[in-house]
Amino acid sequence: MDNTTLIAILLMLLLGVVLYRLQRLCLQASRADWGSGLMNRIDGLNRLFCRYYHRLPPVELEIPPEGPAVVVANHISGLDPLLMAAASRRSLHFMIAREQYERFGLKWLFRMAGCIPVDRERAPEKALRAAFRALREGHVVALFPHGTMHLDTEPSRRVKPGAARLAMMTGAPLVAMRISGVQKPGNVFLPVLLRAEARIESRGVVRHEGLDRQAFLAVIQRAIEP
Repeated sequence: MDNTTLIAILLMLLLGVVLYRLQRLCLQASRADWGSGLMNRIDGLNRLFCRYYHRLPPVELEIPPEGPAVVVANHISGLDPLLMAAASRRSLHFMIAREQYERFGLKWLFRMAGCIPVDRERAPEKALRAAFRALREGHVVALFPHGTMHLDTEPSRRVKPGAARLAMMTGAPLVAMRISGVQKPGNVFLPVLLRAEARIESRGVVRHEGLDRQAFLAVIQRAIEP
C-alpha cells in the first residue's frame, strides 16, 4: 500500500468519524419530533445553525405542548422559517408559496417536513383545506400573514385572512412572534448565508373570542408589526 492510498483511507476514516459525531450532535440538539430520524437530525442541525451562527438566543413561545395551533410571524427574509423552526418545541407545517415549494433540490425536504404548498393564483383554497386537515390531526400550522416579505420600512400592509380563518374555524390558539436582526432583509438566500444577530420576540397567544374576522385581523397585524 503506497502512501497516497494510506492517506486517502485515513482521510475517509476521519470524515466518517466527523460525520458520525455531527449527526449525534444534531440528534442531541433536536427538540421537536418531525416523525422521522432524518428530519429530527435536520431539526437539530438547524437549531445549532441558528443558535451559533445566527446567534439566536433561546426564546419561550406559548405553543401548547400538544394539540393544534396556528403560528404566525412577520416575514422579512428567507431565514425566517429556519428561525421559527429553531424557536419551536414542536414541528411546524409551513404554508409556503408553490414556487418556493417546487425549488430544485429542496422539494424533497419541504415534502418531508410536511410543508403545505399554496397556489395563490389558481387554487388557494386547496392549501387552506390541507391546513385544516393538519390542525384537525393536532399539528401546528405556521404561516406569514402578510403573504410575502414585508419590511418595517415599507408602508403598512393589511394581513391576509388565512391565519384568522384557520384559528377561528378550528378553535386552535394563534401564537404570534416577531423576527428581527437578520442581515439583508428583503432577500431570500443572502440572509441565510450572512451571519446575523437574529432575534425572535414572543408576542403570545392572540385571542379572537368576541371579535369578528376584521377585528381579529387587526389584532394579528399589531402582534407581528413593530
